[in-house]
Amino acid sequence: MHALRWHGRGDLRLDDVPRPGRPGPGEAVVEVAYSGVCGTDLHEVRHGPNLIRTGPHPLTGHAPPVTLGHEFSGRVTALGGPVLGIDVGTRVVVDPCLRCGTCRWCRHGEYHICAKGGSVGLASDGAFAPLVTVPVDGLVRIPDGVSDEVAALAEPLAVGLHAVRRAAVQPGDHVLVLGAGPIGVAVLMAVKLAGAAGIYVSEPVPERAERAAGLGATEVFDPMTADVRREVFLRTGRVGPDIVVEATGRPELVELAVTTVRRGGRVVLAGISGGSASLPITQIVPFERTVLGSLGYNFDLPRVLDLIADGRFDPSPLLTGVFPLSKGLDAFAELEGDRGRHLKILLNPKEH
Repeated sequence: MHALRWHGRGDLRLDDVPRPGRPGPGEAVVEVAYSGVCGTDLHEVRHGPNLIRTGPHPLTGHAPPVTLGHEFSGRVTALGGPVLGIDVGTRVVVDPCLRCGTCRWCRHGEYHICAKGGSVGLASDGAFAPLVTVPVDGLVRIPDGVSDEVAALAEPLAVGLHAVRRAAVQPGDHVLVLGAGPIGVAVLMAVKLAGAAGIYVSEPVPERAERAAGLGATEVFDPMTADVRREVFLRTGRVGPDIVVEATGRPELVELAVTTVRRGGRVVLAGISGGSASLPITQIVPFERTVLGSLGYNFDLPRVLDLIADGRFDPSPLLTGVFPLSKGLDAFAELEGDRGRHLKILLNPKEH
């Protein structure tokens, strides 16, 4: 079968690989319906390795080359043992967080920050292939009425929902979101669902700014022409936003987030990159501002799927293209070259 594999920085190949064998205990084989291309995948190809380890991963033992793809929907085709609520043929999305199950964090339900953890598609072969072997712990049933295509978008929405839960957004809060890429848009949607009174977005790409406005942002600012800190300060009664979510991973925006949030407010860093940020301590300690990291999700995928099934979360604005897996290299090139048009591209391993 074909698989889109990372061999190294700038080296992404469509390879022929063996089909998975029978799953072992605690494993399942999933036939992939759709798999989303994440910013993490782009970063690994552009300037990795970041999250991919060049040697054997301590939990999985897997070393590159590795099949990418951690945002996906599909159907269970084989189980290594009985699983409550899951049968062969069940439609699922997969929580890709790999976990040891025994460390302090796993035992306290924080499996997404497992001491040895990794991710399907980074620490083990992922879903840019027709079939993928995954731990059964990650299987999440897709509710009836939710399509495979829509379900494949649940993962980035879970990232946004987790960031908003970390931020503890309350009804009536004012929130600034830095960046309207896939994660920024997911955060915007989750903030709206949480009942924020004011949702402000900073985004320089016109097409993305327009999309954010259409999704319910109170106001969108172009940081190339506007002083975002001042504008939001004025619109919040000269107080500042209660929460700032940094959704780009750009180190230079961390200081802006800290200096923009109100006294006693919270900054959530949801973007990730390999860079280092400068934190102005005199802007944090004297004003009791809180800075939080937000990584992925834990137990958020079932919440998102239920919200989608209930009609309260609509992932469709994230979807901007579907490519066959055979054109996966073209999909990566298009995402790199047209940031304005694209948020999320799905790969379909079935040829049409």
